[in-house]
Amino acid sequence: MTKDSEPETSESLKTFGAVLKALRDEAGLTQEQFAPRVRYSATYVAKMEQGRRFPPKELIPRTEEVLGAPAARVLGAAYRTLTRKVGLASWFLRWAGIEEEAVSLLTYECAVIPGLLQPEPYIRAVFERRIPHISPKQLEQQVIARLARQRLLKERPNASFCFIVEQALLGRDLGGPAVTRVLLDNLLEQQRLWNVEIQVMPTRQEDHFGSDGPMRLAETEDNRWVGYVEAHDTSVLVTDPKAVSAMVQRYGKLRSQALSPQDTTSLLEQMRGAL
Repeated sequence: MTKDSEPETSESLKTFGAVLKALRDEAGLTQEQFAPRVRYSATYVAKMEQGRRFPPKELIPRTEEVLGAPAARVLGAAYRTLTRKVGLASWFLRWAGIEEEAVSLLTYECAVIPGLLQPEPYIRAVFERRIPHISPKQLEQQVIARLARQRLLKERPNASFCFIVEQALLGRDLGGPAVTRVLLDNLLEQQRLWNVEIQVMPTRQEDHFGSDGPMRLAETEDNRWVGYVEAHDTSVLVTDPKAVSAMVQRYGKLRSQALSPQDTTSLLEQMRGAL
């Protein structure tokens, strides 16, 4: 790990970042000038150039618009040499990129506590129970990558994060009482962040709109909504406007049926006190 707890960069990511920086410098653009033209933040561009963020595929055509076709071809060649980010599954990478640039993130989860809210002991409990089993080295990579993703909650104070979590997940005691205590403490801590809102869906809820399973929604910087669903090491990015609209409507229903953030905090404190 680096000093700021981000995953170590791979050589291919460092090379890609160096190529991107060289092309930007050749065009006489600063990071602050280049970033809005390719529709990313200056911070995100800086991290790509440092080899600390996996570049989205959309960066290549956007670069062509700004730097021209020859530069885009060079960057595209560098992109094709990239190895995937250590600790993040290949099928998750595209969503991870959207997640880092979203202005709003909505999550409903009924299978496991959302990754952005998982403390380290819970992360280990989850991956220790993966089938097929993973090696100790792979486990550490998973832990590092997931903890690094959680920096979004504090690195992006102007983004809104909303989570709806089924109460049954809190009572499951995954990993044992000690892990559950840390989990509840972490949820209470994250709930205190002004841009984070956590709601618990009561175990008994006759009018429940979550039968289609877990889902995530992201509002992009240009205020479009994108959906995402995953299960059993596969994922689907939902971009069809009608399908995304239905997901947004379902999420709105779930939000109205779950406990309010204030009532959720009271429940979490009560459960924590009972342990």
